[in-house]
Amino acid sequence: MNIVVLAGGLSSERDVSLVTGSNVAKALRENGHKVILMDVFMGREGDDVADWFDKSEEVSVTVTGISETTPDLAAVKASRADQSDCFFGPNVIALCQMADIVFMALHGENGENGKIQAAFDLFGIKYTGSDYLSSAIAMNKELAKKVLAAGGVPVPRGFSVKKGVATSKQPGFPCVVKPCCGGSSIGVSIVNDQESYENALAEAFLWEDEVVVEQYIQGREFSVCVIDGKALPVIEIAPISGFYDYKNKYQAGSTVETCPAKLPDIQTKEMQKYAELAAQVIGLDTYSRMDFLMDEEGRMYCLEANTLPGMTPTSLIPQEAAAIGISYNELCEQLIQISLQKMEKRA
Repeated sequence: MNIVVLAGGLSSERDVSLVTGSNVAKALRENGHKVILMDVFMGREGDDVADWFDKSEEVSVTVTGISETTPDLAAVKASRADQSDCFFGPNVIALCQMADIVFMALHGENGENGKIQAAFDLFGIKYTGSDYLSSAIAMNKELAKKVLAAGGVPVPRGFSVKKGVATSKQPGFPCVVKPCCGGSSIGVSIVNDQESYENALAEAFLWEDEVVVEQYIQGREFSVCVIDGKALPVIEIAPISGFYDYKNKYQAGSTVETCPAKLPDIQTKEMQKYAELAAQVIGLDTYSRMDFLMDEEGRMYCLEANTLPGMTPTSLIPQEAAAIGISYNELCEQLIQISLQKMEKRA
């Protein structure tokens, strides 16, 4: 097949997305496909794209890696040659229309809020992952929590705060403050007093105009990927220091990850059941990943749903798949085949 792996963009998770895309593109080429790795925002200049899949590696974007800090998005914007107001870079739509399917390697707002999926539906472009509506619901943490709670999935108590809008709601301490639609734990703080709370709000508002404040749950952190309605093995994440923030997620050796997680069988099945239920009630019908915390009494809380889980060397979904004998290359192929089947049903 001719496949575009779409990555990059203008999300704070831009670097993570490009590394995900690079790994996926390599795997799909090894599987025998013609694959172009394309930055959705930067695109590529050129008047004739007809033969680009025949020279796919030559026209693919070059990826350097993930730094310890988030990318300078202003510099990224300034570096685009055409300086167009259009989000899609040169030739991106044309190439995606030529492809048999687009592998969505995007992370964060640009790729997971449903807008690109909606645009692709209008253009008749096939893509991996969930549709625009379920993506939009999952991206908004406050909305997703309401949907999950209504569907019987346990979630932490909390409320949202909008920038510039006064609220009488006050948190109990300790609490967690995080951007409503962010990812990779960017802008997330754990605070213990009023002064730290005010500072955490200011930090989170640098990223978005709406912030979620929720109870802090002391306990163990887990993640469960759901593919085509079925949960994979549970993985436990234990940062060596601090919490599971941007650095600990993507710098090798920063966390201890155990898969399958060392849990009693009854708790494993319960968490997998909640992960499958979360995917079902939000409508994530292809693949997704649910993050959980479990307190000292064994109570579980679903923190959020990730619609396009990372596929970097330290990402969780490849580790979960490997635990049941699915290699990275097989996983990429499986995600494409499931997505094609789901796209046919949606048509």
